[in-house]
Amino acid sequence: MARAATPAITALLTAGIPHEVLQYDHDPRRESYGEEAVQELVRVEGADPDQVFKTLVVASDALPKGLGVAVLPVPSKLSLKAAAAALGVSKVTMAEPAAAERATGYVVGGLSPFGQRKALPTVVDASALRWNRVLVSAGKRGWEVAVHPQDLIRLTGAVIADIQA
Repeated sequence: MARAATPAITALLTAGIPHEVLQYDHDPRRESYGEEAVQELVRVEGADPDQVFKTLVVASDALPKGLGVAVLPVPSKLSLKAAAAALGVSKVTMAEPAAAERATGYVVGGLSPFGQRKALPTVVDASALRWNRVLVSAGKRGWEVAVHPQDLIRLTGAVIADIQA
């Protein structure tokens, strides 16, 4: 098998999960990576903004390795309380960007729920189940991958919960 462009794509290929890689021109001056992804994917792919999911890393001393992952629609805000409950801890905070990058192996703006350096406990927002495919980062800014939500859940070992604020 040829080497895939990112560890996320390698993980999908290795698991035999059907997916589609979508790319857009990332503007390095943009700091709101999720908003940029939504704008481009709505324009180019006709995606619904709520179908484009972001991957956030949260921190808690009570989590194994001290970190966890929350995957939710880009337009939504994360409820830290709901994410903590779903991950089985009393409290989480947003992880420091450097800690998120070290743990996942990805840069902020390209954090993928797939193929992370360290497998972290993951929660996916229940709204993902409304879609026949969701779009998440493929592990590089400007790269997204479309997958069936059940495949996202299965490959990441995620729990499902309402985690939007």
